[in-house]
Amino acid sequence: MRLRHVAVVCLAFVACAATAQQYPTRPIRMLIPFPAGSAADIIARAMEPAMRERLGQALVIDNRGGAGGNIAAELAAKSPADGYTLLMATIGTQAINISLYSKLNYHPQRDFTTITLVGDSPNAMVVNPVVPVKSVKEFIALAKSKPGVLNYGSSGAGTTVHLSAELFSVMTGVKMVHVPFKGASESLTALISGETDLQFASLSSAIPLIKSGRLRALGVTSPQRSPSLPNLATIAELGLPGYEAVAWFGVVGPAKLPANIVAAINKVTLASLGQEDVKTRLFNSGVEVRTMGPEEFAKYTETEIQKWAKVVKASGARAG
Repeated sequence: MRLRHVAVVCLAFVACAATAQQYPTRPIRMLIPFPAGSAADIIARAMEPAMRERLGQALVIDNRGGAGGNIAAELAAKSPADGYTLLMATIGTQAINISLYSKLNYHPQRDFTTITLVGDSPNAMVVNPVVPVKSVKEFIALAKSKPGVLNYGSSGAGTTVHLSAELFSVMTGVKMVHVPFKGASESLTALISGETDLQFASLSSAIPLIKSGRLRALGVTSPQRSPSLPNLATIAELGLPGYEAVAWFGVVGPAKLPANIVAAINKVTLASLGQEDVKTRLFNSGVEVRTMGPEEFAKYTETEIQKWAKVVKASGARAG
């Protein structure tokens, strides 16, 4: 009986090992925490053809928007750790929401396996052209001369659009009024009409409006200038050293994902991001490819959690 038991265990182990070596043997689901057309969705769909070709299996894009990305994140966290459910994680799901929401049904570190960072998208500090400033320094001076008078719009409380402005306020000491909207289009419409004075808009949304002259750009929130707008200086360059606020995206899976599966997904993702057509599509959408391995991505996430916890606390922002 004992020998038979050992034989059964050995056969099970061999079967599991064979399955792991054959991965993937069926379609993989990529959960997207925001609706179609969002940056996370654009990234996943840009990568999908190249990943499908390399995986030899379909990559099914599954948009599960809602609750600031928490619905998709919770679903991913509670999925089997077999490599067949992945999450296109965002700065919100992995770094901001843990401080912003009073209760999360997942933990951004304990409940996930980091696989790779894939890219980021900075915001542009833009004003309505009627606001009498042409630089970051001039805006700071104007805001300090009128504390609590100037306002800024956002696509919602807790978004990087909102918290980019709060980080700016914390670092400069200016006092502005936050006007949240239900989405990016509504907040930009308000800015163009003069209902709001300022916004830290996503670069992909802001570029056409900047180029048409409907908005005036003062600076970009990334640590380096964006290739999409190379003549627009960073806010750090323009007198606010250390300022950085970018929306980032990465691929993660449920906790305890086997190492060989992590390595396989990492390899396929990096190879796909290296394709010129993928990079071009992301570039045109205002997303810059930036990659990190699993361990570096995990450390980066921890740093971002700590950074944005301070900003959320200082802003008093809450979302549920």
